Amino acid sequence: MTHHAVIMLLAGVGIPILAALNARLGANIGAPAAAAFVLFAVALATAALAMAVTGPGALGRVVGQPWHLFLAGVLIAFYVLSVTFIAPVFGVGNAVFFVLLGQMISAAAIDHFGLFGARVVPLSPLRVVGLMAMAGGLALTQIFGRG
Repeated sequence: MTHHAVIMLLAGVGIPILAALNARLGANIGAPAAAAFVLFAVALATAALAMAVTGPGALGRVVGQPWHLFLAGVLIAFYVLSVTFIAPVFGVGNAVFFVLLGQMISAAAIDHFGLFGARVVPLSPLRVVGLMAMAGGLALTQIFGRG
């Protein structure tokens, strides 16, 4: 496994942990939106530190970028807010199941069409079967994994 794969695996491990931690914070303080705000404040500080270490020069090139590239911030806010509100009542496993299913569908479409400048990876019949197997495996963990 390459270091890229390991990093992305760890990022994937972090998604349900993020969901559980922020959902619990939102439930504990009785305000999921405030918990999301705190998460973003911590994330901003972390990103600022990373930028300071790697070189802040690129920040000046943000001006003039196409407006649609900034929708990523809206999407991450939607994810964090939705999981913080929904996971406590729907369950972290159920919430992450649907997030993963959505990620698989979206990633396949982005790759197939080369959207947003992504490398084109055609949706072959074998890849469709693989995606269906992954979706089936996810479903099995939710349907039969409840013990």
